[in-house]
Amino acid sequence: MKILRLVILAGIIMAFQACMEQPMREPVYHPKKTATKKLTFKPVRHDTLCIAAVGDIMLGTSYPDGRTLPPDSANESFAAVAKYLQGNDVTFGNLEGTLLDTGGPVNYKLHQLVKSYLFRMPLHCGFILKDAGFNLLSIANNHIDDFGNNGRISTVKMLDSCGIHFAGLKTYPSTIFVVNGVKYGFCAFSPNSQTVSLLDLNGAAQIIRQLKQHCDVVIVSFHGGGEGVEFEHVPLTNEMYVSENRGNVYAFAHNAIDAGADLIFGNGPHVTRAIELYKNRLIAYSLGNFCTYKCVSVAGICGIAPLLKVHINKKGEFLNGRIIAIKQTHYNGLEPDTLNTVVKRIKMLTATDFPESGLNIGDDGMIEKDN
Repeated sequence: MKILRLVILAGIIMAFQACMEQPMREPVYHPKKTATKKLTFKPVRHDTLCIAAVGDIMLGTSYPDGRTLPPDSANESFAAVAKYLQGNDVTFGNLEGTLLDTGGPVNYKLHQLVKSYLFRMPLHCGFILKDAGFNLLSIANNHIDDFGNNGRISTVKMLDSCGIHFAGLKTYPSTIFVVNGVKYGFCAFSPNSQTVSLLDLNGAAQIIRQLKQHCDVVIVSFHGGGEGVEFEHVPLTNEMYVSENRGNVYAFAHNAIDAGADLIFGNGPHVTRAIELYKNRLIAYSLGNFCTYKCVSVAGICGIAPLLKVHINKKGEFLNGRIIAIKQTHYNGLEPDTLNTVVKRIKMLTATDFPESGLNIGDDGMIEKDN
């Protein structure tokens, strides 16, 4: 038996040695055939949204003779503030005029306004706005009809070609767009010809309610109130200017939020106004002038230009914000204001007009909820 065990063991060793001398073969796998599954990826949604907003924008006019066009063709209009305009989820402004290369003004405007207040920005200004960071503009104001139907059509086509969202005309009352997986609705109003009426509160509420049914966040712009240094304060009543009813912007803003709006950005008075928190939604009653080359006065308080950054959640509720102090002159254009003049002004106006605004504005421009 002992000899038999030795013989068997020797056989095993010899067999093992023979295997080791053979080259190793790669294993061959035969996977089962399965149907290819198409992968879909949901867009990333931010928890906190950053919305930047400014007031009136008018990059010079070529009417009637081009003398009020910037010498650099407006190319450097936003260079000093580009870092604040770019990188936001939404960057908003009010386009105060038309994008049009040629053509005369509509007849009724010739009888009402002097030529220096008819705004025909060259078409290439659309690309300047896009490159600066703007992806949302209101075209509801008293200058969108300066050059009639041709001006309105040209403006709409140019903004479309630049990929800038817009609203405010009767023919374009609202728009819906998506940024980083968040769906935004936008509508804009003014008391002027060819625009969606600021004076029709029921009509405005209907538009806003419809947007809110389909969107995460609804942004509303209005162009209303009187114009000039005597119209800094929000009067809580209808405002008349040059015999025109410019609306009750306080009633409009509250009505808009009641209907589902999440952010309200006002413009039109050419001066800044107070801000207010209503139902945890932010209202900026006027963001004043921002970039208005020569044709609009920028003297004194007309030249302070706030750049408002607002942080909200995906429900549209206000979290915090910041007023970035900018100023402009006819010679230097936009530049940072180291004196924070506009912060002090908005802080004073808010304390005066809305002492229970629900907001605390710091000297550095930070905006927090009032505890």
